[in-house]
Amino acid sequence: MNPRPAVLVDPEPAEPINAVSLASFEPRDVPVVRVDSDLPAVPHDQLTVSALRARFARPPVWTPELRREPRAGHRAPAQAAVLVPIVQRREPTVLLTERATQMSTHSGQVAFPGGRVDPEDANVAAAALREAWEEVGLSADYIEVLGSLPTYTTVTSFIVTPVIALVQPGFHLTLSPSEVADAFEVPLSHLMNPANHRRHAMVGEGLNARQWFSMPYQDGLQERFIWGATAGMLRNFYRFLSA
Repeated sequence: MNPRPAVLVDPEPAEPINAVSLASFEPRDVPVVRVDSDLPAVPHDQLTVSALRARFARPPVWTPELRREPRAGHRAPAQAAVLVPIVQRREPTVLLTERATQMSTHSGQVAFPGGRVDPEDANVAAAALREAWEEVGLSADYIEVLGSLPTYTTVTSFIVTPVIALVQPGFHLTLSPSEVADAFEVPLSHLMNPANHRRHAMVGEGLNARQWFSMPYQDGLQERFIWGATAGMLRNFYRFLSA
């Protein structure tokens, strides 16, 4: 499948986005310009444990749709890693977090467990596992790393490697309150269905034209608004699985 042209990121914006203005808007209020309901969902039989293992053992030829966002401010680039934990339930789910509101970057947003790669980390997978333990208490004893996706550079200049992993049920989470306000699970099939992928477009003073994906999920009475970098990495995962 040929990917739809990557129009959601500006690879070399002329000027940095104004970080103060960027922090002041409500992403839910930004207009939806398209829903990708014309694209096929990843079939359920390709979301099983055996199918996911096989896909990473013999990866297809594919092109990531999204690689970087317009930058905000002048933060020096930093290597980071996130864990994309696929919980092996009857219907596979993805474990996500809501970042604490006091975090200096991306506060209050839905995110994967993750953070900076430290010099002591053996590799990006080790960094993702360490961050998952520190943020939500997810033990590596329950985790099987399958592989990683190409890097995704965030608006705050983090060069993020998404590490895809299977997680056995039975784990117990202990959230770090300084980093994580909540943790929850979303069905993998929901995230791998483009009918749930919304494209938003924003134009404003000092912001450059910017577009991004969102993948809202109704979790009981609460809407989990998955957007920005997290949705972008999930969109790349969709492209990887549907290639």
